[in-house]
Amino acid sequence: MHHLALVYLYCVVAGFALANVPTSAVITPAVADFLGLVGGIAMVVFSAALLVLGVKALLKQ
Repeated sequence: MHHLALVYLYCVVAGFALANVPTSAVITPAVADFLGLVGGIAMVVFSAALLVLGVKALLKQ
């Protein structure tokens, strides 16, 4: 269970990184907007999963 929480935490950090990708010659503004959207969704989903794991751990005791 501990490893699963770490994986979810890493996914939240990866979503944050995707949401903050700067534009460059390779990454156009449209691609950066898409990556920001995907990163935002990933942060919300995996943060909710972490909350569910935390509540389950509290109620189990």
